[in-house]
Amino acid sequence: MTEKPDHPDRPEHSGYSDQDVQREVSALQEKSTTAARLFDIRRIIGGLFVVYGVIVTLAGLTDDQAAIDKAQGVNINLWTGLGMLLLGLFFLAWLKLRPTPPPPAVDTEDEPQG
Repeated sequence: MTEKPDHPDRPEHSGYSDQDVQREVSALQEKSTTAARLFDIRRIIGGLFVVYGVIVTLAGLTDDQAAIDKAQGVNINLWTGLGMLLLGLFFLAWLKLRPTPPPPAVDTEDEPQG
């Protein structure tokens, strides 16, 4: 008669020790944390607003009088560019002052040893 494994999801002998599995889990958690920091939405939004803010601000600085008159005397490109630049810098400062919290640690001491 065939014996059933202790755990239905795990075969009796998988060829990996508990240390190998823990090492792999730690490596994947580290990669996940790095990816989360790299693709933090605040970095993406802040970077895009800074880049576009610089472009629109430069366009506002080089506007001729006809473009300003078209906007009823307001240099709309300059003000919009400065606003975008400030918003982008706000997002980047927010990222710097409040970084992404690390994921909770995996506690393996509570699991039964096989």
